[in-house]
Amino acid sequence: MNRRFVLTVIAVLVIGTAAGLMAGLFFGTTRDLPQIEALKSFKPSSVSRVYSEDGALLAEFYAEKRDPVPLAIVPTHLQNAIINTEDRNFYDHNGVDLKGIARAIVKDILARNFVEGASTITQQLAKTLFLTREKSIDRKLKEAILAFQLERRYTKKEILELYLNQIYFGSGAYGVESAANIYFGKGVSELTLAECALLAGLPKSPSRYSPLVSPEKAIRRRNLVLKLLHDRHRITTPAYKAALAEPLALTGKRGRVHQAPYFVDYLKDELAGIVGLDRLYQDGLTIRTTLNLSLQKAGEASMAKNMARLEARMKRHRIKNPAPQCAFFAVDVNTGGILAMAGGRNFKKSPFNRATQAKRQPGSSFKPFIYGLAVEQGIDQNRLILDSPVSFSMGRGKKPWQPKNFSRKYSGEVTLRKALALSKNIPAVRLADSLGVANVAAFARRLGITSQLSNNLSLALGTSETTLMELTRAYAVFPNQGVKSDPMAITRIENRDGRVIWEGRPSHAVALSREDAAVITDMLAAVVTEGTGKGALRVGKPLAGKTGTTDNYRDALFLGFSPYVAAGVWVGNDNYTPLGRVETGARAALPIWTDLMDTAWKNRPTARFDHPDGVTLRHMDPDTGRIASEPAKGSVPALFKTH
Repeated sequence: MNRRFVLTVIAVLVIGTAAGLMAGLFFGTTRDLPQIEALKSFKPSSVSRVYSEDGALLAEFYAEKRDPVPLAIVPTHLQNAIINTEDRNFYDHNGVDLKGIARAIVKDILARNFVEGASTITQQLAKTLFLTREKSIDRKLKEAILAFQLERRYTKKEILELYLNQIYFGSGAYGVESAANIYFGKGVSELTLAECALLAGLPKSPSRYSPLVSPEKAIRRRNLVLKLLHDRHRITTPAYKAALAEPLALTGKRGRVHQAPYFVDYLKDELAGIVGLDRLYQDGLTIRTTLNLSLQKAGEASMAKNMARLEARMKRHRIKNPAPQCAFFAVDVNTGGILAMAGGRNFKKSPFNRATQAKRQPGSSFKPFIYGLAVEQGIDQNRLILDSPVSFSMGRGKKPWQPKNFSRKYSGEVTLRKALALSKNIPAVRLADSLGVANVAAFARRLGITSQLSNNLSLALGTSETTLMELTRAYAVFPNQGVKSDPMAITRIENRDGRVIWEGRPSHAVALSREDAAVITDMLAAVVTEGTGKGALRVGKPLAGKTGTTDNYRDALFLGFSPYVAAGVWVGNDNYTPLGRVETGARAALPIWTDLMDTAWKNRPTARFDHPDGVTLRHMDPDTGRIASEPAKGSVPALFKTH
């Protein structure tokens, strides 16, 4: 056996062993690598946005604040700034910068730690899309292999576009478009050179260089990026000097946009059932809603103003630490679209929605269901009913029930119209007794009251708890010609490509005849023109409604409508304590309702309530009920069914 043969055998063994080790290392590293063939169809998580009916942005839902944009709209300055800061040899390497790796290894060995990275833009993209952030040799090998694969399958422009839409810029911003919006309040295509340089300096350490955290460090980092661009002849000297002198102007949007927060929270539950929370937070959906932002803001402003006034009155009544709450709810009469909603005075302090979740006694605002049933049963609004003290037996061994009028005054015989307008309790109880409590409850349920209703005469005084949403929905039946519409909040949902994936449609059901609806609407209009709702006359347009006040002034309500909009307002304390002496629905709730309806009438043509063929307008004495052949002193126009 000669020496050359032995050396050859040894060389073959060494080379084979090394190759085997390398192969084992390669296959061990690559066996669990993700597949990247489908990267062209990859769609990163992006922001879903909620809009009002008039196109105003209400809210954003996202796991990561990202708005993917095509490379074509990203300014060249920003592309150059990112490349020169993060990977100056981007267009020259095949995914891995070998010179950069060698330089980093030397520095890491000297420091005995990972002190300098050598990842290219392609490697950073591979790590962001497919790997964890751990610092290890195994992860670096996987990163390099994936980078090679990315470079083989995709162009540099495709890789750069994905990178610019994935990279984290701090403050919840993922991608250049979201960063431009969060920091500067504009789209990425509108950025100046100085703003491009500032963004390009952030990925190295978003928290350290954030202009929101440390403006001085952010400017120093920006200026360093500008110097790199100038030294490498990417910008001219005049442009460089002008950008250095540009002041830091942060005018962007901080965090999630949330207008009408109670409505948005309500909407979130609906969206969870329609598209699911995963899609809501990741798929970049566009949600078009029914909310009218002008009406919403008017309600919020009025609530703030009138609640402050109520607190002042409560202090005068010597109520300690007054903290009354308020809720309002408004819907489109014809479609059921929710136009405005507030479940409390401050969502951050109390997200509990008192408009849709809280069940409180409606008080006298329940009475229209009694009178509505009477009209349906053929009882005209000029029918006389006795307003005098009454006592109802409650059974053997129990005290009789003796309801009282709020004023403790009684008028003898009164018309149904006047009894409702002045919110007299005794006529309402007598009427409910004659019609049957079970029938009254069934009538209310038919119009949209879903809460459990008691089977006793106290129901006539609104002792069964309901939500404000239920009441408003039921009231909307009257001006909508007897048609009940389910409340709806979403008109359509579009995917990120603008394709409609879900569309809301109004849900209607006939609950009352058109003629009966017109008559009870006329009676409720008398509440405004002749009764407890006169405070709404200042609007100067057709309105109808009903006050509601519960025992000891625990709840104050006003429910009502125009020909277009139905709305309800509730005021009370969460702990059910009294609001204070004489804090009735007319005093505590009606001013807010009136402000809402005043705004609701704006930009709408004047219209009257429905007057169908099956009813006739006659003049009646509201006190005696006598019908006059022509208008007489003290008479009022009133609708009657033509039997």
